[in-house]
Amino acid sequence: MARRSFPRKREFCKIVALNGERRLQKIRFLRDDVRRRQLLSCGKLIGDPQVPEFHLAQLNIAKLKYRIDDPELSDFVARLDDINALADAAPGFVWRLQTEAGDATAIDYFGPDYLVNMSLWQTVESLRDYAFRSAHKAVMARRREWFEHMEEAYAVLWWVPAGNIPTIEEAGERLDSLRLQGPTPAAFTFKQIFEPG
Repeated sequence: MARRSFPRKREFCKIVALNGERRLQKIRFLRDDVRRRQLLSCGKLIGDPQVPEFHLAQLNIAKLKYRIDDPELSDFVARLDDINALADAAPGFVWRLQTEAGDATAIDYFGPDYLVNMSLWQTVESLRDYAFRSAHKAVMARRREWFEHMEEAYAVLWWVPAGNIPTIEEAGERLDSLRLQGPTPAAFTFKQIFEPG
């Protein structure tokens, strides 16, 4: 499948959740040829909470049955803001991929008919709670109404050093690794979890 390079963006500050607290952070998008992005302090923060050594990264992609503006997807699109807000407020949430306008549907790295969801979480359990034990579960239950069935793996997990933001290119490589080699410490699923380190 054709993949687009993810465009370079300028530095910007935004509120993210880190260690269960809302904190102001600066996300610096480095040169296009630099694979990692750095999460930097954006002003003085009160207190010095202990930062975990690793965060859990997740990528999942979905192939749309219809164009994103098709009426058949209107119910799904209407739920996006609420589901994203639910993730942002979820315990253990760290970061999610989005444009500066806060929209992830415009990111077409895997192709124009694919939606991308990528995020960071403090632990496997915090992501599991959000994905399978919150209102997000009801949206997942309707996945086949909106998305094509995919025979190959469409979701992957991996660990990143805390404070690092993975690139969409790295996420694609992790998904490819899972598809080719099955679960490994570098690319795994909820069915076979590997410890960080």
